Amino acid sequence: MPSGKQQITTPQSSHPTDPISSQASSQRPSSETDNDRCVLDDFEGRVHCDDNLLLMRELPDAVLNLVYIDPPFMTNSVRQSSHGATYEDRWSGGIEHYKRFLRERLVQIHRLLRTDGTIHVHIDHRVAHHVRLMLDEIFGAKQFLNEIIWSYRTGGVASRWFSRKHDTILAYAKVLGEHTFHPQRGGTYRTDGLNIDETGRPFKNTTKGRLYFHADGPTLTDVWDIPFLSTVSRERTGYPTQKPEALLQRIILAGTNAGDVVADFFCGSGTTLAVAKRTGRKWLGCDCNSEAVAIARERLARIENPPESP
Repeated sequence: MPSGKQQITTPQSSHPTDPISSQASSQRPSSETDNDRCVLDDFEGRVHCDDNLLLMRELPDAVLNLVYIDPPFMTNSVRQSSHGATYEDRWSGGIEHYKRFLRERLVQIHRLLRTDGTIHVHIDHRVAHHVRLMLDEIFGAKQFLNEIIWSYRTGGVASRWFSRKHDTILAYAKVLGEHTFHPQRGGTYRTDGLNIDETGRPFKNTTKGRLYFHADGPTLTDVWDIPFLSTVSRERTGYPTQKPEALLQRIILAGTNAGDVVADFFCGSGTTLAVAKRTGRKWLGCDCNSEAVAIARERLARIENPPESP
């Protein structure tokens, strides 16, 4: 998530060819044909246990409406689940190895998105600046939508700097202006003298009469205060780095419509996929960690399909 990271293999000794240049002559026009639809049906609604790059290369162009990825953060550590399974986040080739790994996958995601699609890349302070420059290059700086700050409170207090208690989610459009976006509301209004009328609507008294506010709260900005999953949360699967469903629900509801296709190529325990299924979206997941895939499949099996829209 969301809930886990792509397991990293030992880096190759030679540098890979620049994927943007190598694909430029081979990409087909971004259009969805009946044949593409049939091919996508072979992958959709499944959690694939595979190298996500190999899976992406098998998919046709322009078939996804939203991609969320929570790739490795370059922690240079080994993460372990409560069940004992581990995944690597160590990079013997340093930042250049990490950037080559992620670049290939971002290029593929750009190809896979429809013109109304968006990508959301979840990282933290270790690599956020490197990833944003890559997204500017691959998607185009003018396609930038947001640098979302997910603020949370967890244990641990720093003594030599402010405690680092936020992640960054970089959002880009495939085609700015054609992308799907639904403003989200929540929280409370920061204003004095707020009243509630007999129907539950908030208002303020002014010299011109009542000034009403939206009952669902103010429009959300790009700073999100969403609690981190506690150790006793009912959402917990035991897989490391799991993200809260509330975080993914906000992204999916803002960036898609019912029936759209949502993909997560570092799906971990399947938070993105679970939210997509619960909200009436189609979904596609991938992780190369077999334990993560097993958890995600079991989690999805427990969710009933929502009723179809009339």
